[in-house]
Amino acid sequence: MRAVKLGGLAAAGALGLAAFVGTPSAAAKPTPKSTPKSTASPSRSAAKPPPKPTPTIACNPPQAAAALTTEPWAQKRLDFTRVWSLTRGSGVSVAVVDSGVDTTQPQLAGHVTSVDVTHTMMRDCIGHGTGVAGIIGAQDRRSRDMPFVGVAPGAHLISVKFTNEDHTDGPDPRLPQAIRTAVSLKAKVINVSVTAPDTLALRSAVRFAQAHDVVVVAAAGNVTDQDKGTVGPAYPAAYPDVIGVGSLDPNGSVADSSNTQTKVSVSAPGKEVATTWPGGYAPAEEGTSFAAAFVSGTAVLVRAYHPGLTYKQVKSRLEATADGSSGAGSGAGMINPMQAVTALLPGESSNSGVAAPGDTRSIRVAYRRPPDRQTRSVALLVTGVALGASALAVAGGVFIPMGRRRGWRPGR
Repeated sequence: MRAVKLGGLAAAGALGLAAFVGTPSAAAKPTPKSTPKSTASPSRSAAKPPPKPTPTIACNPPQAAAALTTEPWAQKRLDFTRVWSLTRGSGVSVAVVDSGVDTTQPQLAGHVTSVDVTHTMMRDCIGHGTGVAGIIGAQDRRSRDMPFVGVAPGAHLISVKFTNEDHTDGPDPRLPQAIRTAVSLKAKVINVSVTAPDTLALRSAVRFAQAHDVVVVAAAGNVTDQDKGTVGPAYPAAYPDVIGVGSLDPNGSVADSSNTQTKVSVSAPGKEVATTWPGGYAPAEEGTSFAAAFVSGTAVLVRAYHPGLTYKQVKSRLEATADGSSGAGSGAGMINPMQAVTALLPGESSNSGVAAPGDTRSIRVAYRRPPDRQTRSVALLVTGVALGASALAVAGGVFIPMGRRRGWRPGR
């Protein structure tokens, strides 16, 4: 590459000199003997290199659907609209560190502040960031026959765009920069639905966010069938005190595409997920990226209702109130927005979010399992048989002696 650049400079100098003397460039090539240094023109001896060409960016996100017609399964499963009588996330800013957000999307318009650390364009060129933002905070338009809503529509969304591509080779220095930018914009929750290698810059950026009491939520990453067994932990999800998120399917099982090698705190829907998209909607997306968005939205609700909680306490609350592990890669299990907001946990006073002094016990909530109807039926049957046997025994003890005294003749 260095040789190419130097050759370009030489060619540029030759062309400039030829234009000045009005002869072909080959004949105008100077030699040290014929052109003394004292008479050389400064403009000819200091020719500037040509400007670097502006990289061409293909900004063509996948085609969107015009609308969604049914309530998404993830929305029904999490049932987060029940929490809205208590909080919708107002007063909390959440940053979407991603590919940008389409601020003209009807359910996002007017609710997003955008920053572009790529210095290219504000548009979301792959759609990913718009999909994540919609799950977190899409506005409620159910009165206009739009069944899809975001988890925390009262939150303020901050789009910090750091990429125009769905993947890059090796570390991207703009990712740590984007996280730091989100902190400077006063985000209290940062969603990072990307995976990256462990670098000093990324680790430092996450620590910087946590030092400012920011909840960092990150996707555990996706794998293909060919990748399984060969993919290691993904970052920033695997860093200490980051909420790593796994993906679950509609059956509540860990999705085949979810990376189980990354440390997972909790899980959320990540298969056949409906959300917003540039120019419309995406009816069936998949990946831990979208599972992380559900967790970020729930973290916003928690921070809005419990403003005194630290970022570590928010993480503990999400884990303690989850529905229980469903296998490797699911962490504490499916998030439970209603319990995450309303549960009264050990070490916290009611709705204050202030830990009791000196109480260092881990937060634990008993998992409320579904009723076991079969066991109950068997127990009732056994109880009935036992009561019947007891009644027969009592009757036998009374009536048999009487029968013997009467010679088993009927009483008068």
